[in-house]
Formats: sequence, structure tokens, C-alpha cells
Amino acid sequence: MSAIDEVKQKIDIVEVIGQYATLKKAGRNLTALCPFHSEKHPSFFVYPEQQSWHCFGACNTGGDVFAFIMKKEGLDFGEALRQLALKAGVTLPSFSGRIETAGKKEEKEEFYQVNEAAALYFHNLLLNATAAVKAKSYVEKRGFTAKTIADFQLGFSLDSWDAIKLYLGERGHSEETMLTAGLLIKAEDGRTYDRFRGKLMFPIRDIRGRVTGFGARVLDDSLPKYVNSPQTPTFDKSGTLYSIDRAAAEIRKQDKAIIMEGYMDVIMAHQNGVTNAVASMGTAITETQLRILKKLTTNLILSFDADLAGLKASERGGEIAEKPLGEQTAYRYSRKSNISSLKLNEAELRDAEIVGTFIIDEEALNIDTRVIKLPEGKDPDEVIKEDINSWNNLVNQAMPLMDYIFEKTALNLDLTTAKDKSLFVDRLLPIVAEINDPIRQAHYLQKLAAMVKVDMNTIKASLSRLKPPQIKRKTLAQRPSVTKPLRPLASNSREEYCLALLLQYPELKSQPPDLSPEYFESSENREIFNAWQEESDILSLRERIDPAIHEHLDAIIKSVVYKTLSPTDIERRYTACIRELEKRYYQNLEARRSEIFAQEVESGGKGADIVRLQKEGIEPSTKLRELDAHKKRNPSGTGRTRR
Repeated sequence: MSAIDEVKQKIDIVEVIGQYATLKKAGRNLTALCPFHSEKHPSFFVYPEQQSWHCFGACNTGGDVFAFIMKKEGLDFGEALRQLALKAGVTLPSFSGRIETAGKKEEKEEFYQVNEAAALYFHNLLLNATAAVKAKSYVEKRGFTAKTIADFQLGFSLDSWDAIKLYLGERGHSEETMLTAGLLIKAEDGRTYDRFRGKLMFPIRDIRGRVTGFGARVLDDSLPKYVNSPQTPTFDKSGTLYSIDRAAAEIRKQDKAIIMEGYMDVIMAHQNGVTNAVASMGTAITETQLRILKKLTTNLILSFDADLAGLKASERGGEIAEKPLGEQTAYRYSRKSNISSLKLNEAELRDAEIVGTFIIDEEALNIDTRVIKLPEGKDPDEVIKEDINSWNNLVNQAMPLMDYIFEKTALNLDLTTAKDKSLFVDRLLPIVAEINDPIRQAHYLQKLAAMVKVDMNTIKASLSRLKPPQIKRKTLAQRPSVTKPLRPLASNSREEYCLALLLQYPELKSQPPDLSPEYFESSENREIFNAWQEESDILSLRERIDPAIHEHLDAIIKSVVYKTLSPTDIERRYTACIRELEKRYYQNLEARRSEIFAQEVESGGKGADIVRLQKEGIEPSTKLRELDAHKKRNPSGTGRTRR
């Protein structure tokens, strides 16, 4: 038995969900107000026999106990597994295959503890130390209330070489732990001293609220203005979003996240009720940060102090350089594209890389990215403080990222002249070339042609002359297939059988996307399927999923599908597998809705609720009839149903 199965066996979903919602008996099942959204009448159901749950309200989703914890706590599968394994008393294999001992867990926990102790110390200094007068004056001048200062646990570090070292040492934390946690620096002579001295302190927490590291701001004119903790076992700047612990629930509730540039903007946003705001730590948005947010929403709104990509409207901003990428004034606009360059200042370089990342990654991750157009010379926190209604209007009017870039690029150009038309196309065409969706790419090619008043065929000719990206995804033909003879699946699971087909026959990726993640009731199978959709081969897939699922993936890879199958047989078996999973999904959905409907009628439910349930039952019933009809027409299993 795998560790995942052992956790499932020992954990009762009723007990887990009962910690987040008040469950009431409803026949053989239980019901509650959905813990994921606001509602007046219960639409959330727990099924003890199947150890599953489903929300028939706004969420319209469900799953097993792992899916619940992942959604509720904002965790990935591995984190949810480890949390539930700890609760169940199940020992998980470590990443290297060895047993993860309690001592190893405690080692990382020690860094969280020392950071938490440091955060409390810094916070108390800001509130009580006479040396913190300048820091207190600064935060008060920024307009932060006492509650906000407490909520974000803002702090102050003494201008001393050993204040934090002595304080933490007296409380039993070793010097080595403080060094590893990034609170101390070791000099060449071996002596250690405090990293943060005489600065305003910002504790940085992960989505679970644990202090992973610190940001710090100087209180004079020295540079750099901000510094962060170094890379540590708990802190990775590229995988951190400031205030994600406070914003996660609201991001999920509003189904959108606002990404700001710095701590101050985010703190002021939260103080004024904009509680779905996070900060990118002043770095380019990374794929890791995007994946954290994608677990909560696919709708992102950017709000930065400086104009994105250095495309400033002022006279001094955004002079276009006619030099190719790689020369002194050039900037690597995106790590993945070949784009003409700009002369940018430091702030503009940062924002340009943010844009460059989003242009490529928003499509790959299926994220909708928009940009708030701030009033000239205004920062987000200024707009929020002055008029929250104006801010809300700006959010609602946020432009799609690509449209924003088109608009900003045109500001300093005269598109009636041949030279500026050429520059405009040179800057934007390589970005449009990165778009994989042919409809979306065609839209922006048409927009480009219309703005410069040039024939569409001329734009397409320019596009064809662009050099192909140096980094390309592996083609289908390059994907290695599983050639080793495989053992049968002991569980005979249709989900795992389907995954085995997909892994053994990579050519199935070119088939129409009829298989939905919803059809996988098992979270670990759903994780593997989602990773398979985004990766080109098994090695890449293995790297993407959490190591906790490797054992399960290996079992699927080792399972026999069939040693030799013709292309027709492969497609026939795959199609039949999809139909079985689809039918099971809709059968379960119909059965559950019918049960709810019967209970509603029996308990004298409101007419409106009964009508709603009747309407909701139409889709699964219709789909099941379509599937049955299709099976009669195609008894051999070939062909596809219309979705």
C-alpha cells in the first residue's frame, strides 16, 4: 500500500471538513454552508461512503480529502499530503527515498521558529524602543494605523551589530540556526553580526502564515533602499508573494488577485479594504509565483508605480534604441523572446522584466492578465488613500496586458511617419509572435496592421522573417514513449488505466481535449493528468509533480496497457476510456443531485430551490442520454461524443 493510500485509509473526510464547516445529517450524507463562498442555503455536501465532497453552489466542484485541503488552505498536493499524513500518523518517504524523520522536520521548523521570534522582537522594538522614533514617524507619515502596524507585525531593527544575535541566543537559538535563517552574516574572519541594522522591518510569511524571511527598508537616503533575507531553507524570493497569507482567502472569494510592486502599496491596500492584494517582492514575476496564484485564481491585475516596460509618457522616458539585443543599451525584455531594445532606467528594467514574463507565461498557464492605468504621477497607495471608489473604478477598467503595451508603445511615436511605424512594428511584432493561440495572435496582428495603416500581408511577411525562439518545446515526435513491458494495474482503476495510455502513447496528446480533469476523482491522478497536459515527456512531468506522487506515478508507468497496439486500437481504447470516466462523472453528479432534490422535497424546501435543483439536474441527465446513444451507435468504442 502506498503512503497516499494509507493516509486515505486513516483519515476520515467528515472529521477533516468538520473542522472548517458545521455539518448536518442529510440522509446518509452531510450538508453545510459552503466553506469556500458566502451563501444563505447549504449547497455543500459530504459523502462519507465515497469519502468525497461536492459544492453544488457557486463553486460547482468537488473531490476527495486532498482536494478539499488544497482548496481550503491554498496548498499544493504534496503540502496537503504532508499535512494530512502528520494528522494520520503516517510516515512519508523523503524526496531521496529515505524515511523522513521527525528530526528532519524539526530542522526546518527551527528556522520558522527563529524567524517568528525575530519578528516579535522587531515588532516590540518598533512599538516601545526610543531608538525607533524615526521608524514610527515614517510609518505614521505613510498613514498606517496602529491596527495595520500590528496586523502586518511591522518592526524595527536596532542599529547594532549584535542586538538580534544576543536576543535570540538568550532564548536558546544557536548562532548556526540564525546564520542559516539569514538573520546573521559571517565575516571573512569568522565573526558574525546582525544582517538587519537600523531598518524598518517587514516579516514575510508563506501562505500558511509562517515567517519565512524579512524585508527591510532604510530610514535615510542610503542605497539600496530595500533589502531582503538571502536564500534560505524557508525563504526563496522567486517563490514568495508578500501578504499571500492575508490575501489568499479574498483572492479565492473575488476570483482575482491584484499584484503590486512593494510592501507599502500592499499594506495601504489592505488597510483600505483591498484585501486581495499581494506584492511581487520587487522582482520580475516568476513562474513559481504565478503557479501559487493560479491555485487561487486565473485573473491577475497588475498595479505598479512606474509605467510597465519603461514606456513612459514623459519627455525623458522610454527612448527607443535602434540597437539589436545584446548591445550596451539593450535590455533582455524577455528570457524567451528576441525583442528590439530600450534605454531603460533601473525601475523600468524591473517592470520590463515583469511584462516580459507575463507575456509568455500568461498564455502558457491560461491566466488572464490586466493592467491598472494609474493617473499620471500617482502611486497605488496614493490613489487608494485619496478615494477608494476611484481605485475600484480603475480596477474594473483594467486593460488586457497586450492592449496596454500597444497603447503605451505608441505614446512617444508618430505613427504617421514611416520611421516610427517601423519602430512600432519592430517592438511589438516579436511579442505578438510569442502568442501560441492562433485566434489571439491574429487579433493582435490585425490591430498592429490597423495602427500603422499597413496591409496585413506586409505584417505577416515581417512575422515570417523573425528568427524562431531558441528555446522550443519538444515536438510530439521528440517525446519518448514508454517501451519497457509493464505489469497490470493491481487496482484496475479506469483513471490509472487512462493515464497509463497517455504516458505510453504520447501521440494521444494531439487528440481533441475531450478528457477533463474533473473526471479524475483521485487527487493524485488529477495532479498527474494536469502535469501531463503541460509537459512534453515523462521526465519533465516527473519534475513538475510533487515528489510525494512519484511512487504513484512509477506504479502507473510500470503498468501494462498492451505491448503492441495499432494506432486505431490506441485511439479506440483511449476514446472508450474517456467515455467511461465521463459517464461515471455524470452518473455520480446526477445521483447526488437527485438525492438532494428528494431531500428538499421531503423537508418541504422552498419552491425556488426545488426549481433550481430541477434545472441543475438537466445537464447530467442530458449528457448520460447522449453517452448511451453514442454507445449504441458505436458499439466498438470508436468515435467521439460532442461536448
